[in-house]
Amino acid sequence: MVPPPPARRRASPAVTLGLLAVACVSYVLQQTLVVPALPTIQRDLDTTTTWVTWVFTGFLLASAVATPLLGKLGDTYGKKRLLVVVMLIFLVGTIGAALANSIAALIAARALQGAAGALFPLAFGIVRDELPPERVGIGLVLSGVILESLPWTWLFWVGAVPVAVALVLVWRLVPESPVRTPSRLDWRGALTLSAGLSALLLALTEGERWGWISAATLGVAGASVLLLCLWVWVELRVPEPMVDIAMMRDRAVLWTNVVAVITGFAMFGTFLLVPSFVQAGAGVPEAIAARIDYGFDASVIVAGLFLLPASAVMLVVGPLGGLLETRVGARALAGVGSAVLGAGGLTLAFAHSTGLEIVGAMTLIGIGVGLVYAMLAKLIVDAVSPQVTGVAMGVNTVMRTIGGVIGGQVGAAILSSVTIPGTDGVPEESAYTLMFFIAGVVALVGAAAVLRIPARRRAPAGAERQPAAVAPAPAAGTTTTGST
Repeated sequence: MVPPPPARRRASPAVTLGLLAVACVSYVLQQTLVVPALPTIQRDLDTTTTWVTWVFTGFLLASAVATPLLGKLGDTYGKKRLLVVVMLIFLVGTIGAALANSIAALIAARALQGAAGALFPLAFGIVRDELPPERVGIGLVLSGVILESLPWTWLFWVGAVPVAVALVLVWRLVPESPVRTPSRLDWRGALTLSAGLSALLLALTEGERWGWISAATLGVAGASVLLLCLWVWVELRVPEPMVDIAMMRDRAVLWTNVVAVITGFAMFGTFLLVPSFVQAGAGVPEAIAARIDYGFDASVIVAGLFLLPASAVMLVVGPLGGLLETRVGARALAGVGSAVLGAGGLTLAFAHSTGLEIVGAMTLIGIGVGLVYAMLAKLIVDAVSPQVTGVAMGVNTVMRTIGGVIGGQVGAAILSSVTIPGTDGVPEESAYTLMFFIAGVVALVGAAAVLRIPARRRAPAGAERQPAAVAPAPAAGTTTTGST
């Protein structure tokens, strides 16, 4: 008699969370770390402001297009398998960015990094499938420390190390998710969604340069609307859609995605402006600097450090929010986080004359963003079945991205239109004040939108652990983990 094969070694829940956290932290760092370094990159690579902006927006664009596609593939072929593939893509893109010696090569590498945005839906899907439900709320760490004391290429070299380590450990230790949804990839939906999102983000990122009411901007924006309408039409008719439109119409999913757009807007509407605000007066002729009565004439390194408080508190808020969620609820915490984010934006608008005021405001913003992002993931996990967690989280991540691009581009438009006369486009202080105020008010609107998310109904006794903790019955040899 042939003995049964030995059981596959499974990582503990703590190890699984830790490895997934490393991957997600690395991704978030790479998304935002380049912001203070953009002026340095522009000088070193001898390029224009328009092209260097694509180092950031190209990352977002690729993320918005690739995330729902890879999330769907994860639901179909296995979340761990796709997570390893996505981490490999991210590692290649990160190393490529470190080696880039031209703006074109850097943008291409950044786009490859952005395509790994499915890290989030895949990671949260694994958490949903593998961890006991009472521990799902102890979410992933989504930020880190800015490393601005090294040349900008080290932003990518430093980022590549934890990704490489986590890639090997995930492949070796994290179990494959037992939850699968056999299906065929909806290529028609994928193509129309990708084209529609690409056109939308292109209009948003290039609108300032083309002119917001120019034929090019309006034409691309109109094409985006038509393509997205075509995508909905396709998804309603194919037998196995990439995104279940009925699921997206669910009140919990719909309003969670609305809050994701709002939070992305408020976050990037402040994050992207703070470095340029504190650097005001640096590197400009004395005659122009004398007319700038705000900012701190800060270096790139110091400007990056002003973002440190927000990043640092996220390290604490994420796990703390997960612990509180079991008692307070994700909906309530998301509302509190949105209100705190709004308070941070309004603080920036009315109190930004000293470094301490900026640090205080950025701390509030970090608390708000960290809390909302962690709770949005939990709200999505609670609202959908395990079989569609990947695609639902993917769409939620896209909503954050779209909100972030809108926030960043609205800020850029305001700064370019409200300038100090005779300074070759240097923004007025009132331009920053206006955008900070808008971001704060929008975040407060997000707090009101959270109230539209239905409160989670408690499952009947004995059944509340089943969705996240019990593997499907056909999986031979699989046991439940709900009592672990």
